[in-house]
Amino acid sequence: MKRIAVISAILENPKKNQEEFNGIISEFRGSIRGRMGIPFEEGISVISITVTGELDEINKLTGKLGNIPGVLVKTAIAKKEL
Repeated sequence: MKRIAVISAILENPKKNQEEFNGIISEFRGSIRGRMGIPFEEGISVISITVTGELDEINKLTGKLGNIPGVLVKTAIAKKEL
C-alpha cells in the first residue's frame, strides 16, 4: 500500500552536492508530489519533498539522498495507508 511522506534535507554545501541531489530526485519523479527549497545566505539549503509511494520506495529514496556527503536527511511517514 502507498503512503504519504515528507523528506526533509539539509544540504551543507549545495554548490558541491546539488547536482547529485537533483539527479536522485529526478529518478523518483513519479513519486514526488511537491518540493520546496530555501537557500540560506550562509551557504546551506533546506529542501522539503512530499512523496507518495510504497514504503520500500520511500526508504530507497531517503537512503540514496542520505548517502550523499554533506546531506542530512530525515523522513516522516504517515501511518495511514492510501
